[in-house]
Formats: sequence, structure tokens, C-alpha cells
Amino acid sequence: MSLPLGTRLGPYEILAPIGAGGMGEVYKARDTRLERTVAIKVGAAKFSERLAREARAVAALNHPNICTLHDVGADYLVMEYVDGATVSGPMPVEQALKLAIQIAGALEEAHSKGILHRDLKPSNILVTAKGAAKLLDFGLAKLAVDSDATQTMADALMGTPMYMAPEQAEGKPADRRSDVFSFGAVLYEMLAGRRAFDSLAAVVRDNPKLLDAPAEVARIVTRCLAKSPAERFQSMAELRAALERISSRPAEWQPSIAVLPFANMSRDPDDEYFSDGLADEIMNTLAHLPGLKVTARTSAFAFRGKEQDITKIGEALHVRTILEGSVRRSGSRIRVTAQLINAEDGYHLWSERYDREMADVFAMQDEIAAAIAGALEVKLMGQPLARRAHQPKLEAYEAFLRGRHEILKNAPEAVARAKQLLEKAIELDPAYAEPHAELGYYYWLQGLMGLRSALETTPAARAHAQRALELSPADARAHAVLCAVASAYDHDWGEAGEHFRLALAAVHVPSEVRARCALNHLLPLGRVREAMEQFDRALEQDPLSVWARGVFAIALSWEGAYDRALIEAQKAVEMDASHFMPHFVIGLSYALRGEFAAARPAAERSVSAAPWYAPTLGLLAGILAQLGEKERADELVARLGNMARVGLLLYNLLCSGNDTTADWFAKMIEDRDPVAPPWSCLKPLRSSPRWPALAKMMNLPEEAI
Repeated sequence: MSLPLGTRLGPYEILAPIGAGGMGEVYKARDTRLERTVAIKVGAAKFSERLAREARAVAALNHPNICTLHDVGADYLVMEYVDGATVSGPMPVEQALKLAIQIAGALEEAHSKGILHRDLKPSNILVTAKGAAKLLDFGLAKLAVDSDATQTMADALMGTPMYMAPEQAEGKPADRRSDVFSFGAVLYEMLAGRRAFDSLAAVVRDNPKLLDAPAEVARIVTRCLAKSPAERFQSMAELRAALERISSRPAEWQPSIAVLPFANMSRDPDDEYFSDGLADEIMNTLAHLPGLKVTARTSAFAFRGKEQDITKIGEALHVRTILEGSVRRSGSRIRVTAQLINAEDGYHLWSERYDREMADVFAMQDEIAAAIAGALEVKLMGQPLARRAHQPKLEAYEAFLRGRHEILKNAPEAVARAKQLLEKAIELDPAYAEPHAELGYYYWLQGLMGLRSALETTPAARAHAQRALELSPADARAHAVLCAVASAYDHDWGEAGEHFRLALAAVHVPSEVRARCALNHLLPLGRVREAMEQFDRALEQDPLSVWARGVFAIALSWEGAYDRALIEAQKAVEMDASHFMPHFVIGLSYALRGEFAAARPAAERSVSAAPWYAPTLGLLAGILAQLGEKERADELVARLGNMARVGLLLYNLLCSGNDTTADWFAKMIEDRDPVAPPWSCLKPLRSSPRWPALAKMMNLPEEAI
């Protein structure tokens, strides 16, 4: 019941209603003794215990971002009056981070006193005219040390549904991580201008729409909103520290660099493998420097042979500096010139020429990296640049560079040449880890692309990846291969998870490792939110990678996000119209929507670009069959007879319905087909009545079924 203006509660005179406040009504009032404005929260009799609980909670706290308790009466609380508005979005990222740090600090103070808020939401946060956040309404506050046994279901379910943590929504006990979830929902709304969840069911079941925010910020919000408390920040102190790190050093201030392909100035044009390899090795060394953002090879090398302004390259790659150079080999001598350029204005920051014997190439790479670190003022922790654990023999190093140069051409005949060169590198230097890691991926790729039986190639992929780890235990690429082997071949998701963890724990995680782990581990387990986060980070590192954007688009199409898949695939086409992957995704997205005429042109182009890839043939065959071109469709199906079963899976998905598709998928699982786990994400497949049985064939855990 509202109180009339002028009502006296002890020495306090009611001036105006402010609004509801949890378990009571809140009024603006005047303290007649001290002649100051205060806020009074008046509770009904049935809420007297909760009002008393709030009084005890707030009285225990002393923090500039928590509304101060002045006094307490029999059925009211007297609080600091905050002249401000409830927090709302969307707001600029910098402003949201500033407020978020204050709110996190207030909750950290509450948690340090053993107090959980349990009802964090925008209406319980006021922002003053000076931009300070004030946390209020501890009406549902609860001591974290309270016995769970004394908590009733009604007590557990107290809170505001759209901001309530999943465990609260399910009537389970709340802890500090429950406030972390609610904090994530508030920060999401501050940034997006919309709620993360529109119902209690969505809180428990759904992930919010992807947040349009800098990747570092989006990752923090995503982690806060993890359904499992174990996957969230484990304390407000940890969360506040993460927010302060990115706030104190915004992405645009972070030292960043792209290493362009070094020009081959040698007389022999085939020496390009060496100039590319040298730039690549410098890039990899720089990537291990703390605090330096390094653009991945694919994106940096996309500018080979293109006369473009350095400032435009910097804008395209989102970096502040560019390293370019040239290499000239003559007998046993090598001359390298390198220039570090400010991408904002084109001015040189540093340049140097190196004349060395080939035997000194490794020391020279480290010299260049150290000079760049110094020019960019990147800290090396007070120590010289770490030397590589194993310095390979020069002949083995050259064979490895040649092999990697071939494998990156991404053509079957080039990949075959790469295998021989990598094997030669191992023969010349058995203790050299990198060729083993590349061969592990080579053998895995052979099975993945359907070029050879997975039963034949997977043991070799496993053996080489394991040997790479014996020689270099932190090799992220080798862990990524073993993650894929464990999931697709062994159906051992615990082992896959351990390799996934170790791959992402490396000092430098290549963008392709993030994408592979998302495809082979996170998506099959239904951890879509985390998979999309890894794709986002991969594309942040490698923004011009057609392959990375293509696999991101195909993952979106599997999830049924066809419009976004088409957008991402079209971006990839604009980067390289000759690559089969984006055309394949465009054809697949249209076909899965039943728009077969629209799907056909892209499917035709994908087959022209990759006639050896079974999914392109299966997709086009299914489209043609749906368009009534049975003869050509049958011809393509006949070609699929000796290729990977995923092509026939796609054909049957488009032509025969879910039951026949499930039959083909079961055969893929039996064959240990490496594409089975990723393709299990197909929405039509997961909606099949046979999906639970298929999932059990892959030993997927219960929560992924």
C-alpha cells in the first residue's frame, strides 16, 4: 500500500515514491534531524524477515559502489539516496567496462563477507550523473555459508527469472558463481541493449544470441553465462581482474604486427619457399612474445604480389605495424633486409640488413624478433628471447620449409610432394618435432578429405603427433590432431578433452588449431557457444583465412543459422572466389532450406574447384535430383561409390529423408570416418528419432544427446 506524501516514519518525511524495491516500496524522503535526502524502503509485514536480512547484509558492507545503510526501523530501511538512473544499454564498450568493474568490485566485497546477492539485475543498479554505479536491493541476499539443507525450494527460486542462474532456476542451491551468471546477463544487456534471455526456460536451455562486441569482451560475457558453474569465473575477484585487464589495455592499444611474405631476391624463383619460410619462422617467434598480437600467416600472406598501401593493409588486418623484407641467397651466404613500418602513417620505425652464413639463420631470426620487440616496447620479462628447444640441422630445416610450402598449396599433388619432403626432414634430423606435427596433420587430412581410408591413415596420424609431443610436449598442432583422433576414431571424449585443454593451454595457439578443436570436439559435444567463441578467436587472428571463415560458415549451417552462414560464406568468396569451401557452404545452406535452384550455381562451382571432395559431389547430386536431373545426379552418385561416405550421406539427406540418412551416418561411425563427429551437428540428423542411438554409437556423453 502506497504511503501518502508527508507521511512520517520516525524522523523521516515521505517526499515522493521512487518505485518497487524487491520486497517493498521505495520512497524519496527527508531526514528531518540531519536535513538530508534519503531513500526509505518500506516492507509489508510478511516480508519483515527478509527486510531484516537485507539490513544485516548491507550493514556488513562498506564499499563506494554499494548503497549505504543509514538507519533501520521496525518495517523500513533508510538508505543513501542515489540521484541516478537504472543501468541500461546499449552503451559504448568503454563505459560498460567501467561500470562493470565497479559492479564486480561491489559484489566481490559482498562475497568476501559471505553474502550472495541472488537478485542482480539492471533495476538494482543505479548510475549517478558522474558515472558511478551503485548496487542496491539486497532483499534476497543470503549468506554463502548457510546450510543447503535449510534452503527450501521456494527460497531457491527467489529472484528475477531472466537474470537467474540456471541452478537457481532449477531449485538448486546458489553460490558465488550464481551471482557471476547474473552479472553476465546484466553486462550482456548493457552492451547489446537487449536481454540475454527472454524466459526462465531460455536461461536453462538456450544460449543468447552472439554479442556484437570486441572479442575479448564477448569472451568474458560468454564465460559468465556458461550453464555449468564450473565453466564460469570462479570468483568475482577473478572476473574483476579480467575486466580490468582488457579495460586498461583496449585492443586498439595493444602492440600488433603482421609479417608480410618476404620478397625472394634470389636468382632461383624456386627459392620462394625459403623467403616464405623465413618470414613464417619470424612470425612464429613473435607470436610467443607476451602482449604482442600477431596476424596469422594466411591473412598476412594474402597480400603477396599486390601493390597496396601499407595503411590499407594495416586496416584490413587490424594491426598497427607491418614487417616487410627481402631475402637473397647466394651459395652459403644469405642477405636479409627487414623494415618495421607504422601502418597508421607509413613511416619506418626500424630497419636493418643482415649478411650471414646460412648456418646462422636461426640466430638471425631471433635477432630480428628481438629487435622488433624492442621497437614495439614489448616486454621480454627481463630476459633474452627464448631459444628454440631444438635447433634442427640445416638440411632438415630446408626440407621442412619446402614441405610446409607444398602442404600450404592445399592441392592433392602438392600435398603428396609435401609428405616426401617432411619424411626427408625427419630422416635428416630424427629429433626435429615440427615435421612430425605436420605429418600427423597430413595423415589426418588424408582421411578427412576422403583421399584414403581413415582406418589406414589414422594410426599414422596418431604416431606422428605422439612423436611430436615426445620431442616438444607443448606443440598445440600435435595436441589438436590427437584431439581429433580421440573423438572421431576412438570415441574417447575424455581423452579428446584433455588434448583440447592442452592445445589451448599453449603459449601460442594457431588459429587453425582453434578451428579444428571447435569442429572435432566442441561441436559434437553440443558446446556450440564455446565452439563459436573459438571460431571468433581464430578469425580475429586470421581475418582473411578463407578456410577458417568457410568452416565457421559450415558450422553455422549445421546449426540451422542459414542466413548468417550465407553472410560468412559470401565474405570468404570475396576473399578468394576460387576456393571450393565457401561455394560449398552457400550451396549447402540453400539446399538445407529447400531452395534447390538457388543452391545449384554454388554447388556447381564447388565441384569444379574440388572434384575430389566427396561432399561437393554429394551435395550437387542431391540438388540435381531434386531439380529433376536424375541422369546427371546418378552419374555423380556413381562417382561417390569409392569415396567418403559423407557424400552419400548428403545426397540421401536431400533426397531420401532422415531415416536413410541415419543409415549412412551409422556406416560412417562404423568406418571411424573422421568427418562423422563434425557432421553429427547437422540439425536434421539430430532431430531424427534415431539420433540417441547414433550418439551412443559414438559414446557421446548424456548431456550431448
